[in-house]
Amino acid sequence: MSPELISILVLAVVFVIATTRSVNMGALAFAAAFGVGELVADLDADGIFAGFPGDLFVVLVGVTYLFAIARANGTTDWLVHASIRLVRGRVALIPWVMFFLTGALTAIGAVSPAAVAIVAPIALSFASRYGISPLLMGAMVVHGAQGGGFSPISIYGTIVNGIVEREDLPGNALFLFLASLIANLVIAGVVFVLFGGLKLTSAPAHPAAGDSAAGAARVGAATPRPAEQRTRPPAGTTTGDPKPTGTATATDTGTGTDTTLAETTPTLTPARTATLTSLAALVVAVLAFDLDAGLTAVTLAALLSALWPDDSRKAVTQIAWSTVLLICGVLTYVGVLDEMGTITWAGEGVGGIGIPLLAAVLLCYIGAVVSAFASSVGIMGALIPLAVPFLAQGEIGAVGMVAALAVSATVVDVSPFSTNGALVLAAAPDVDRERFFRQLMIYGGIVVAVVPAVVWLVLVVPGFG
Repeated sequence: MSPELISILVLAVVFVIATTRSVNMGALAFAAAFGVGELVADLDADGIFAGFPGDLFVVLVGVTYLFAIARANGTTDWLVHASIRLVRGRVALIPWVMFFLTGALTAIGAVSPAAVAIVAPIALSFASRYGISPLLMGAMVVHGAQGGGFSPISIYGTIVNGIVEREDLPGNALFLFLASLIANLVIAGVVFVLFGGLKLTSAPAHPAAGDSAAGAARVGAATPRPAEQRTRPPAGTTTGDPKPTGTATATDTGTGTDTTLAETTPTLTPARTATLTSLAALVVAVLAFDLDAGLTAVTLAALLSALWPDDSRKAVTQIAWSTVLLICGVLTYVGVLDEMGTITWAGEGVGGIGIPLLAAVLLCYIGAVVSAFASSVGIMGALIPLAVPFLAQGEIGAVGMVAALAVSATVVDVSPFSTNGALVLAAAPDVDRERFFRQLMIYGGIVVAVVPAVVWLVLVVPGFG
């Protein structure tokens, strides 16, 4: 049995054990990376750790730390209310606002994970507040980021168009952008319908006082959490205490009129103002100065912690450490696979089939499967050159094939093992993370199974012959 095949079988065993025994998959993946790296690939510790995603580790820790502080001092509550005012109380529009916001960020040059790191914590906090499915909100954020990710001035777009030019293939930057945008827009629409988005259309964010029973019935999935779980103290009190103070917050008045859904907007305290400034600084640092999102977030969180230690005392414990272990472990094992040539081995095997249409769809699937665990850009950089030999035969349209590979390799980033999916998983407050992880994994698996075949059928098959 070849080393490459052994490494793939070990990965399958890791999935089975983690699923059936409820063991953290990251811990199993680290053990697998050690065993396969040492015994099969003849790698030393340096070779094994070469695949450790240090940058993603810092992003996950830094962003969740910063937004844990924002939740502790009530800044996320203020942002939720601001979002409600922006859409005039139409809760159903919020997922679409998040979709187009992340899309706009990536379209103008933000790296996809950076855009998701900025938007996901706000979007998921809103989802938690109003009982919206976190899977719906997380998928809208990720698909929005990928929808704008191939604009001619975006990171993904410039990389792929550069590869196409370097390989002397026909290219069409606008077609690539529109293919990705339309694909993700269609998927977002399907997700919105399937995961309760239509129910939100009749869900007012602030039902009128005195109509609490009817309002709660109409709100359904979008009903905000009880006041004791979400109110913040007014200005002048300790902002780190999330319990209601009995003043300026909406509770049961004792007269049968529940004003919970019509609570007053949180005020801007100095701590909240500084946190909002920090979030804005994170956006500017990432988009305008191309600074690392993780290191910037850690620095801002440390500054806020030093200024308001009471608010941030428990924030470190709210960093999604189990998610960090899971993601870093799996990606370290994927790094071992890359180091020992397993990914290249699989791609070359497909490229040599000799049946262009079959090779095309298999390359799309390889891009989707591998990208669900690894760098989308890296996979595109490897797969497009592998497609050159049969594209040169002229039977497959290069423009459609490149677009199909690009969409297949990025649309799956909602997987919890990818950077974007991991950020969504880490950013979701008040959820059963193990259950949410399984939901993301199942959804990611469905996307991997369905989307490559669809984009192949739509973008590649019509250009064959």
